[in-house]
Amino acid sequence: MLRVSKFTDYAVVVLSRLEAEGGVQTAPGLAAGTGIAEPTVAKVLKMLSQAGLVEGLRGARGGYRLLRPLASLGLSEVIVAVDGPIALTACVDGGFGLCEAEHTCPVRGRWDPVNAAIKGALSAIMVSEIASPPVIRRAHPVPVLVAE
Repeated sequence: MLRVSKFTDYAVVVLSRLEAEGGVQTAPGLAAGTGIAEPTVAKVLKMLSQAGLVEGLRGARGGYRLLRPLASLGLSEVIVAVDGPIALTACVDGGFGLCEAEHTCPVRGRWDPVNAAIKGALSAIMVSEIASPPVIRRAHPVPVLVAE
């Protein structure tokens, strides 16, 4: 099963809160606003900062701020920032020395198109799309009863 880490999930929550609050937010403030433990929020913010998705500001009015809107931030960027490169198998994208059967593997390199499709799909989804509340759509219009 393909699954993103809990830290990637937390990162989306933290990014969402940063955008909703606007400006500079502290790790304790984000922890209180998200319900995620403060050490976890600090760890996630450090990863996002190292990837250039947020900026850490020092000083009495310090904290973290988004470097661009979530509508321009692909989900793949958050995944890579937190979990590392997106790779379905050890040999994707020419990886060598990570699999004991790589020299005799009959499917070596054949996962590359699948991996590229998944990367493309994740890049096409903006964080804002999953960070905003879901839109409830009804399959059929609800009939309105009018008393006569």
